[in-house]
Amino acid sequence: MAKRVREALRFTKGTPLLDPGAFPIGPDKKAKGEKKLLATGRVLDERQEALYAEGVGGGARSLLLVLQGMDTSGKGGTVSHVLGLVNPMGVHYTAFKKPTPAERRHHYLWRIRRQLPKPGQLGVFDRSHYEDILVPRVHGLLTAEERRRRYAEINAFERELADAGTTVLKVFLHISPTEQYKRLKARLVTPEKMWKYNPADLDARAQWDDYQKAYLDIFAKTSATPWHIVPADHKWYRNWLVAHLLAETLDEMDPQFPEPDFAVDEELAKLDTVGVPA
Repeated sequence: MAKRVREALRFTKGTPLLDPGAFPIGPDKKAKGEKKLLATGRVLDERQEALYAEGVGGGARSLLLVLQGMDTSGKGGTVSHVLGLVNPMGVHYTAFKKPTPAERRHHYLWRIRRQLPKPGQLGVFDRSHYEDILVPRVHGLLTAEERRRRYAEINAFERELADAGTTVLKVFLHISPTEQYKRLKARLVTPEKMWKYNPADLDARAQWDDYQKAYLDIFAKTSATPWHIVPADHKWYRNWLVAHLLAETLDEMDPQFPEPDFAVDEELAKLDTVGVPA
């Protein structure tokens, strides 16, 4: 599989972010995009099964998808529509909320380390360790020196993961303020969506520019592991892009089904001699 999607979406310092409503690569119509998602999903499912089997067979590798984005950008929707294409046995999903009092007694990476994917797993972080720079920065709780220290810690942490066999795929779901308004309003006027609404979302919306500036700084300072900017105004397109990013990454990892640790011919012969109770 060509790696064109990763290249098209990869963040480059000094280059403007992709338009949240743009179609930089792939399908530009919903019907075609949904059809392509199913095709991509079949490839993704095959690769993920091989990774899971590799881990069961003693392999050490795993894949971690990090999802970041403003409220309503579709982190949960992406998990539902994209990770729903693969076997849940091989998926480890974690949604990080505001740290609890117990978590605050530890280093901020403590709770992250506890949720890392095991060998063979596809891990998914719905928000991540980047919240521990993003939110404190916007609220003025980190000095410039503290931010620099956290950038260095996170870069070292991700290098450690790579050395241990975990491939990290970092994705920013890029939504426009106009589209966010529509989605927030939908949550307020649609009874079955009201449970998703959080009044605190409006506080973050009021600081939109501050969050965008903070994200740009994060992308520039932690890009040793590349960031990928996914236009997220169109949900179907966002889903196809993330599925394709995962499929391309797994294709490059090239996970292998383990060789059996038994003699296949002997087991076939024994199978023919084992009777089935009436």
